[in-house]
Amino acid sequence: MRNAWQELSGLLLPVSCAGCGRPRTELCGTCRTALHGAPARRVRPSPRPPGLPTVYAAAPYENAVRAVLLAHKERGALGLAEALGRALASGVRAGTERSGGAGPLLLVPVPSARSSTAARGHDPVRRIAGRAARDLRRGGLPARVLPLLRQRRAVADQSGLGARQRRANLAGALEITAGGGRLLGHRLLRHGRVILVDDLLTTGSTLAEAARALGEAYGAGREPADHGECRAAVVAASPTAFEINRN
Repeated sequence: MRNAWQELSGLLLPVSCAGCGRPRTELCGTCRTALHGAPARRVRPSPRPPGLPTVYAAAPYENAVRAVLLAHKERGALGLAEALGRALASGVRAGTERSGGAGPLLLVPVPSARSSTAARGHDPVRRIAGRAARDLRRGGLPARVLPLLRQRRAVADQSGLGARQRRANLAGALEITAGGGRLLGHRLLRHGRVILVDDLLTTGSTLAEAARALGEAYGAGREPADHGECRAAVVAASPTAFEINRN
């Protein structure tokens, strides 16, 4: 019901650009360009947490991009999911073009805590992942969302925590779902290209923990797919992660 009201209110009430506040548009052309107007690039946080997969991001997390992500996640601006999904899809494409392989793209969203999903009225990462998969299919790439992971214990709020504290906070926090465990031997997973997806990369601790949980489920020393290393894509990453990548 809450999601339906959010969708309806977005149609009936006056809107302004989520990125810059320009009236009469949910996302103006300038802010849309900031979100996915440039090719997605590889990002590397420093320090890099152990186990972090190769990550590609569409845009730096600043200014309009930051405002748009927060509007979707925290204020329920669900109409922004389409543009955010397109940005995430560009990160997925950038990673898979460099890894090769021909299997379907399996987008595994980083899970939110149940309490966060309940408070927000939606799961922002899963929603964006769904839009990204649709964008990829429109471009001729077979893609689907597989919510294989869940939180197995509560974690503290990450805001204000440093890189080392975040790693400690998240260590062992994720696990494969019961349904995901049943899928591990399925032909789709054996031959698909697994891509971890999230909305944002800061220290990389969350994606590293997600990669650990997937690797543990598949078995020690085995990769989630036959086509090489596990990869990841995000909508946005810390600007410093882009700057480090220039060197």
